[in-house]
Amino acid sequence: MRRAGNRSLLVIGLLVTITVAIVVSQFASGDPDGLEYVAQETGILDTATDHAAASSPLADYGADLTDDGRLNTAAAGLLGVALTLSIGYGVFWVARRTRSNNAGPRPTR
Repeated sequence: MRRAGNRSLLVIGLLVTITVAIVVSQFASGDPDGLEYVAQETGILDTATDHAAASSPLADYGADLTDDGRLNTAAAGLLGVALTLSIGYGVFWVARRTRSNNAGPRPTR
């Protein structure tokens, strides 16, 4: 029964995470953040060049995925959640496998 409870909690948590990624991403400010603001005010931004990933599909919160800006932002939020969860799962999977492999037999006394 405990396994089913954990699974339910995981599914509910995933649904809440997806919902938050879609809904909260719509409230992201279009204004520059603090660092970008200071770069604008000091003129540093005028000398800046694009980074290597500037032409990627998710650059600038997925602005080039579709014609609908809100859909782009929601898609970028969902992909960010999926990527974060995948990386986290992979790290914990490797850590668990490494711990299991290093455990070995315990010495008897």
